[in-house]
Amino acid sequence: MAFGPDILKIDPEHETRRIAAFLQEQVKTVYRRSGIVVGLSGGIDSAVMSELAVRALGREAVVGLVLPEGESNPVSSSYARAHAEKMGISCREVDITATVDSVMPYALRDEYIRSLVPEYGPGCRYNISLPTDLLERESFSFYVIQVQLADGTMKKKRLGFEAFRAITSFANIKIRARMLHLYSEAERRGYVVAGTTNRTEFLLGDFCKYGDGGTDIEALSHLYKNQIYQLADCLGVIPEIIDRSPSPDTFSLPVTDQEFFFRIPFEKLDHLLYAWEHGIGIPETASALGLSEDAVKRAFTDFTAKSRATAHLRVMPYCMEPA
Repeated sequence: MAFGPDILKIDPEHETRRIAAFLQEQVKTVYRRSGIVVGLSGGIDSAVMSELAVRALGREAVVGLVLPEGESNPVSSSYARAHAEKMGISCREVDITATVDSVMPYALRDEYIRSLVPEYGPGCRYNISLPTDLLERESFSFYVIQVQLADGTMKKKRLGFEAFRAITSFANIKIRARMLHLYSEAERRGYVVAGTTNRTEFLLGDFCKYGDGGTDIEALSHLYKNQIYQLADCLGVIPEIIDRSPSPDTFSLPVTDQEFFFRIPFEKLDHLLYAWEHGIGIPETASALGLSEDAVKRAFTDFTAKSRATAHLRVMPYCMEPA
């Protein structure tokens, strides 16, 4: 098929059968386990993954864990529980605040944020974000910490590399804490842990090593986010989740995936990423998508930088060869 707006269209029913067969083989033959545990985040990827698990093994062999912590968006748990109820699967909610706090106390994290934004204190919320207008203009890819004060006013500060690493390390503890609970549940039951990373996230490194990237099986990593939505419509994911803006939900102040990482609207992102991955030229991509060549070039440059910077996430640990 020639590159164009329809390049990402799939046959959702065929893809559902293909993934269900993969899940059956992995669980029953490779791992020799009896079911699947999915971390239900209230987002589109975990909703689709759980639907596929039900079709592969039956609802009685699928368990959903809802894993909020003290700063999670309450909507996330609400949507996750509603979707579990719709599917008829066993679902358990575990507050992981104590797990997170035992590794890095929230108080120490807050003290660090105050060193960056002195006004930060009780009643404040924060996130970090990137400029989101990459297709419109040339801009530096630097993170900003945004703090919403108790009175609603916003304070912003550009993050240097050291501060960015510190802030993201705090957030990644939450992601890895969730995986601890997922494996505890799976091992107790003799189940496997199913990942929820899609191809858009996989190629650009929008996942946490030994967090959401540390799973037994990844059945969505060949599908772009656009294709996940096509499956969601076919599988009957609840509309609240389909209509929700994707978010990492690791900061106290909500931020979308576009604001936090991708910098490009989702309606353009996946087609650009497909073109970059498959070596389609800048002029052809620009013409097919109705973008300027400069915009496509900026997107391709950003993809290359993200892919290189996160290459270590996509490989097993490097090992010495025997002498």
